[in-house]
Amino acid sequence: MADKKTVTPEEKKLAAEKHVDDLVQKGLVALEEMRKLDQEQVDYIVAKASVAALDAHGELALHAFEETGRGVFEDKATKNLFACEHVVNNMRHTKTVGVIEEDDVTGLTLIAEPVGVVCGITPTTNPTSTAIFKSLISLKTRNPIVFAFHPSAQESSAHAARIVRDAAIAAGAPENCVQWITQPSMEATSALMNHEGIATILATGGNAMVKAAYSCGKPALGVGAGNVPAYVEKSANIRQAAHDIVMSKSFDNGMVCASEQAVIIDKEIYDEFVEEFKSYHTYFVNKKEKALLEEFCFGVKANSKNCAGAKLNADIVGKPATWIAEQAGFTVPEGTNILAAECKEVGEKEPLTREKLSPVIAVLKSESREDGINKARQMVEFNGLGHSAAIHTADEELTKEFGKAVKAIRVICNSPSTFGGIGDVYNAFLPSLTLGCGSYGRNSVGDNVSAINLLNIKKVGRRRNNMQWMKLPSKTYFERDSIQYLQKCRDVERVMIVTDHAMVELGFLDRIIEQLDLRRNKVVYQIFADVEPDPDITTVERGTEIMRSFKPDTIIALGGGSPMDAAKVMWLFYEQPEVDFRDLVQKFMDIRKRAFKFPLLGKKTKFIAIPTTSGTGSEVTPFAVISDKANNRKYPIADY
Repeated sequence: MADKKTVTPEEKKLAAEKHVDDLVQKGLVALEEMRKLDQEQVDYIVAKASVAALDAHGELALHAFEETGRGVFEDKATKNLFACEHVVNNMRHTKTVGVIEEDDVTGLTLIAEPVGVVCGITPTTNPTSTAIFKSLISLKTRNPIVFAFHPSAQESSAHAARIVRDAAIAAGAPENCVQWITQPSMEATSALMNHEGIATILATGGNAMVKAAYSCGKPALGVGAGNVPAYVEKSANIRQAAHDIVMSKSFDNGMVCASEQAVIIDKEIYDEFVEEFKSYHTYFVNKKEKALLEEFCFGVKANSKNCAGAKLNADIVGKPATWIAEQAGFTVPEGTNILAAECKEVGEKEPLTREKLSPVIAVLKSESREDGINKARQMVEFNGLGHSAAIHTADEELTKEFGKAVKAIRVICNSPSTFGGIGDVYNAFLPSLTLGCGSYGRNSVGDNVSAINLLNIKKVGRRRNNMQWMKLPSKTYFERDSIQYLQKCRDVERVMIVTDHAMVELGFLDRIIEQLDLRRNKVVYQIFADVEPDPDITTVERGTEIMRSFKPDTIIALGGGSPMDAAKVMWLFYEQPEVDFRDLVQKFMDIRKRAFKFPLLGKKTKFIAIPTTSGTGSEVTPFAVISDKANNRKYPIADY
């Protein structure tokens, strides 16, 4: 009998690469076939595939539970339902094929195209529901997907993918629309992520796997770990908050990454909340039991020298609280939902404030709302940046303050964070089983991942003429002797008249003063008659200083273009003293989009322009020309 040949690491790697290449090549063929599908066909395929998975949701949940030995069968069934119903319902009316939007006004047309063959990485924590979710959003966007399942959940994950695939093919999808690596290994997963035929990576897993996905030199939708705090502020509904947190933390034995890892309770309600917490079968460990729990879960004890290097014992993930307690070396009552450990601070010295993915929760007391927010912020920043944070409070302003303070993409208010994080159950977040953490968590996506993330959106932009405009004064009076309007103009008590020497010498200024003197009320006026042709900025500044001292309620510009221009800029500087002349004179390509926006005027004073020539038309335009003679420059100033 011949000896069984030993497979070398190199041979194993080559075999994995060949297997992966075969899958990707088939995926590329399927991609071309899927491009031919129209929206109606795609929606039909997704509907049939989701119903097939829905029909098997219990069967798949049982398979995942039996294969992994983790979680709760009924809760896994619920997650499968969520993937089939909430996710599909949310994208039911989303257009993902061809022209998805047209705007005749802007001239834009949006065209959706598939990104290409997708690499799907799935975890052991949510194997079947994640496989269903990623398969359905890929089918909706006409992207073939090739999975690398977690080895400990290979069979149940493949079972879920097979059901979706077979139903999709029966509904008109091409063969190989959904595929998976049949012999899981690190070599095969690496080969799949790095294959040149893979367009994007949809990765759900541990930090190491997500980091590897982002290191492949191609677009990746990887999501990071969570270390979710739940801050219970003193105004919260204590009974509801305790119920929500226990329900959330015990769901599938705490394996959802959005589940609470610590509850932070204001000191004023601490004892009452703890008693309520206990009423939902939460067991508070004593000092000795806490040390045993730390040792079993992380291999270290609080405040020990090696706390910084604490690593989660993967054996506890998704295990029942009673099992964890027994393995740690103590017993708890049958039916215990959660193990709660009181901790003094957040950080390395308290290992139980790390992410645990099990029904074990840290409990901390907050001395004030500032302390509560700070502890929540510390939790998120302690290996959970960008993921999620929860707050229970009746104070809406505090909710906003909390949201600003914590570096979490999802801030969940008065809800169980497990269901709040995945969306569409207690809030309007996008329903998803892949939760992005943004740049906080070194992710490329900062939202709940959905079908839209698997599309290339092309834009067709048609040439269009820019809108034309004309800005005129709100009132224009004309015909001979129109200046008599000055007798009846409302709210005129302090008038500054800006003009030049010619208007004084020709008697035009006197005619204005005559009309003001005919008013029923006594008018005080100040005359500035030093405007020269092509007025200089220094002249404008002198006039502005006089205005600030005189405080007019009305400005009258009298004369030709120069007095008009000078008076308008004086008006601007008087009403808006913080405006910098250098900002006013900046050039622009499109006046509607200029970097500097002119402030609104008219809050302090009204402006009346009385022209004496038919020259520049400055009296009815939003333009002025001001010189800087010291630098031999002339600046056209334009408002919009």
